[in-house]
This record gives sequence, structure tokens and C-alpha cells, in this order.
Amino acid sequence: MTKVRVGLLFGGCSGEHEVSISSARAIAQALSLGENSSKYELQPFYIQKDGQWQAGNLAQQVLSSGQALQLSEEASAAPLAILTQATALTQTDPDPETSGTLDSGKIDVWFPILHGPNGEDGTVQGLLKLLQVPFVGSGVLGAAVGMDKIAMKMLFAQGGLPQVRYVAVNRSQIYSNPCIFPKLCDDIEAKLGYPCFVKPANLGSSVGISKVRTRQELEAALDSAASYDRRIIVEAGVTAREVECAVLGNETPKASVVGEITFTSDFYDYETKYTEGLAGLEIPAKLPPEVTTKIQEMAIAAFQVLDCAGLARVDFFYVESTGEVLINEINTMPGFTATSMYPQLWAATGIPFAELVDRLVQLALERHS
Repeated sequence: MTKVRVGLLFGGCSGEHEVSISSARAIAQALSLGENSSKYELQPFYIQKDGQWQAGNLAQQVLSSGQALQLSEEASAAPLAILTQATALTQTDPDPETSGTLDSGKIDVWFPILHGPNGEDGTVQGLLKLLQVPFVGSGVLGAAVGMDKIAMKMLFAQGGLPQVRYVAVNRSQIYSNPCIFPKLCDDIEAKLGYPCFVKPANLGSSVGISKVRTRQELEAALDSAASYDRRIIVEAGVTAREVECAVLGNETPKASVVGEITFTSDFYDYETKYTEGLAGLEIPAKLPPEVTTKIQEMAIAAFQVLDCAGLARVDFFYVESTGEVLINEINTMPGFTATSMYPQLWAATGIPFAELVDRLVQLALERHS
């Protein structure tokens, strides 16, 4: 049986570069286990932090070691050249050890395990779509809207999904003349009150997020968020449990069991998320059955509203005092290590890690055909 050749695209220019490498290593291992080893052949492609693309030995070096390449003047082919070469019917380069060259054979399906801007925001998806090749995950629309929290929330509202109150802000309003900025803060205070959360609209992993309780903190948080993104979102604070649900599929997606994030810090910030021991996962979450069902239904609805495909993790607030379920956000390419929430949710639902990776590749091929 001819093996399906999987192009594993990882790294990237975002602040989640190392997370991407960890996800790629877990996926590579899964593709080498059990039945997957006879079905798939892996070819790694690595994007350095400075945007240079590497194939061949250098990409395999990063995948094997788990260590990012130091920025250097290593030879690199242009992204389109690498992708075009990889999707060609045949490869003739005799030296796969050379940077930027490939083994013989074409890539049948791409697995872009890239997190954050310039990876899961529709940019790479558009490049792969332009080449008319199958790839894992959402297309341009789902990826782009799933990355931009303002556009995401506008579509959630259009789809009738309840969410916290929010105010959308542009950097130009923050860096404006002394008359406009105070009025902006007045408007946020009137609409949302305190506490509230200030977030860059297009970053992941809780980067640049601040919880504010005073006017002084609000002004500082807006200035900080504007340094990360030209679009900023401010959300009303809510006392709630943070729960998550994984979605898998294309036209008829399925939802996993629901998991809960537990932590003792003030909120689920970057340090809490990535420092061992500061946060825990409870799978399945201890919720009333009707609440679990509602979360699963809303997760699928959000997935379909954004026209997602393959996979997504949908995050919610469960306000226990009122029974409300509020959608927070969707992540169209969530972290994919063995300890990440998305694969753990499916493992608890009955789909182990290696089978989950297999399903995602098959969903990509199915969607393309």
C-alpha cells in the first residue's frame, strides 16, 4: 500500500513558536505509532522565527531536538518555492541533507500545526488553498475570523450565541489627541464597568491581556494592548467557571466531553497557562447534564457559524449562580501536545491521540476531494 505523505508545517513567526514545535513533535510521534506507521510518511517543514522556511535536514533537526534554530543566515528557499516543489509530481534533488531540499515524492496532505498570527490566521491557509492542496484544519475564513476576536464576536452575535458585553477599540483611538482618549475610557466604563479585561484582538496564549479595576489600570492596559495589535477588545468581567469543548469534523462535526480549567491566580494569564502547577484540567467537568449538553451544542454552532473544518477548541464561561453559558472564543488550531486540552478531551471521549491525528488527516483529504 502506498503511504500518504504528510507535510508537517511548524514553527512560525508568532510568540507561540515553541508551542508549535512541541505540537509538531507529538503529531510526528503519533504518525509513527501502530497502524499510522504503515499509512503515513512524514516530511517536516520548519518556519524559523524570522520567517525563513527550512526543509530537509534542518527541519528534521528541529523536530528531533525540540529546539528552535537560532536566527542565522542559513540558506533558505522562498516559501512558495518550497511548497511548489513539495507539491510537484516528482522530486529529483539527489541531496536531501541540503537545507531547503526534499526527499523524492510529493506531499499528499499538509498539517500546518502553527499557532497564532502568521500561522492559524488564514495566511498560510490561503497559501495552501492557492496551491489547491489538502490541509488539516479550517480554511481562510474560519482561520482568519477565529484569530480576530472582534470579528469572531460579531459572528457569534449574528449566530445568536450569548457572550459577555464588550467594546471594540482601534489603536488610533488610544494614540489619539488628549480629548478623544478620555472619552474612550469614559465609554468603556459606562458600558462595561470594572473589573474588565483588555486584550489584543489577534494574539493567542493570553499574550498582552490585562485585568483592570481602575481608570489608571484601564489606561495603562489599553496602551499595552495597542503595542501588540492595532485592534483591541475590552470585555466585561464575569464571575464564572472556565470550561472548554473540542470539536472534530467537517460538515457534520461532533463535540467532545467538556473539560474545566482550574487555577488559583487572579485570571488565566500567560504565566498561569504555561507555568507547571499553576493550572489544572478537570476532564470531564463536573457540570449538570443539561449544562454539558448546552455547551456541546453551542460549540458545534460556533464551529459552523465560522465555517470551521477539521478541529477547533471552543471556550466558555459557565456562570453557576445563574446557569448561564457564555461563549468566550474559538481556537481553530489549539495546542496539540499529549497534555494539551484538545487531545485530552478527545481521549476522554474515546479517541486516543494517534487515532485523533489519523482522523484529522483523513478529514483534510475528505474535504479536499
